[in-house]
Amino acid sequence: MQKYIDKLKSLDHKNMYEGDFFLTWEKTKDELESIWTVADALRDLRERNISTKVFDSGLGISIFRDNSTRTRFSFASACNLLGLAVQDLDEGKSQIAHGETVRETANMVSFMADVIGIRDDMYIGKGNAYMHEVVDSVTQGHKDGVLEQKPTLVNLQCDIDHPTQSMADALHIINEMGGIENLKGKKVAMTWAYSPSYGKPLSVPQGIVGLMTRLGMDVVLAHPEGYEIMPEVEEVAKKNAAESGGSFTRVNSMAEAFKDADIVYPKSWAPFAAMEKRTDLYGNNDFDGIKALEQELLAQNAKHKDWACTEELMKTTKDGKALYMHCLPADITGVSCKEGEVDASVFDRYRDPLYKEASYKPYVIAAMIFLAKFKNPVALLEQLNQDAKARQMK
Repeated sequence: MQKYIDKLKSLDHKNMYEGDFFLTWEKTKDELESIWTVADALRDLRERNISTKVFDSGLGISIFRDNSTRTRFSFASACNLLGLAVQDLDEGKSQIAHGETVRETANMVSFMADVIGIRDDMYIGKGNAYMHEVVDSVTQGHKDGVLEQKPTLVNLQCDIDHPTQSMADALHIINEMGGIENLKGKKVAMTWAYSPSYGKPLSVPQGIVGLMTRLGMDVVLAHPEGYEIMPEVEEVAKKNAAESGGSFTRVNSMAEAFKDADIVYPKSWAPFAAMEKRTDLYGNNDFDGIKALEQELLAQNAKHKDWACTEELMKTTKDGKALYMHCLPADITGVSCKEGEVDASVFDRYRDPLYKEASYKPYVIAAMIFLAKFKNPVALLEQLNQDAKARQMK
C-alpha cells in the first residue's frame, strides 16, 4: 500500500479535482498513471477486507443508450465501492420521451448526484457531444445555485473512445508485464476480426490505439480495406507515438500484425464510413435504408471470414505466447457462432486472463471518481489504510 501512496505523491493530478473524464488523450500521462495507481490501491484495500467507503450518501447516475453487461456492472460496483448508491436513468420511462431537454433532464437527476456515467456509442458525432452537453448543463446548474455541487462525468463509452475499457486493458497489461516501465517497445496488434453481426462501435479499437501509443508501445492497427477508423483518431495515435518513442502503423494483413506481437487484440468493428451513413439514416428515420445497410455490411463482413484469431496465428506471435485480449463478449467460433473472431481453443486457454482483464474496470472507474471528487486523494488513501475499517465483519 505504501508503494501506491508514494507513487501517487510523485504524480501531478491536481487538475483532476472537480474534473470530468471524456477521452484518454485529453489527460496528461501523470493523470493516467494516477488513475492506475489509485485503482491498484483501492483493489489492495478491498482484498485486505478494508472498507473504501468515502461517501456517506450520494448517487451515481447511469445512462446507458446501448446494451451493456460488464460496463454497467462495473460502474455500479465502482459507485458502491466508494459508498454511492446507483440509479439508472431509463430514458424510455422518463419525460425525455415527452420532449424534455438534455439541460432539464441533467439537472433534474443531479440534485444529490456525485457522478454521472454515460454510454452513448452508436452514432458518429453524437455520443461525445451529448456527454459534453450534459456536463455543460450541470455546470450551469451549479453556477446558478440549482445544484449544490457539479457531478463528475465518466465516459462509459462514446462514439470516439471507450476510456474505462482501454484504461482497464492497460492496467491489465501493466500488471502482466511487471510495471509500466516494461511496456516500452512491446508490440500490440489491434486487429479487426470477422463477426457475423454488424454495426459494432469503433470506440474500442480507437481507444486502444489512442492510449497504448502513449506508453511507448509499437501499436499496429490491422483491418481489411474499407474498415478504417476515424482519421482524427489515427492522427492522435501518430502524435502520441512520436512523443512517447513508440510507433503506430496501419496494415491490411492480420498475419503481419500478429507476427512477433507481445499482445493481440482481435475485435470486430464497423467501418467508419458505414457508421457515418448509419447515423444519417437514423437521423432521417430511413428505416428501409438502415435495413439495406445492415445487409450490405453483413455481406461485406462475410468476405473476410479468414480474419480470425486461430491457433496457427497465435503460434506466430512472440514465442507463440502473446497475451490475447478482448473487451468481451467475443464471437467464439463453434460456441457463440458458427464462425467468429477467435478459435474456441484460444479463447478457452485465455479465459481466466480475460476475466481478470475485465475485473480491473470497476477499480479504474472508482479511481476516476476518487480523483475527481477529493482534493487530497493521498491523505484519503492514507486515512483509509490507517483506519483499516473492516468491510465485512468476520
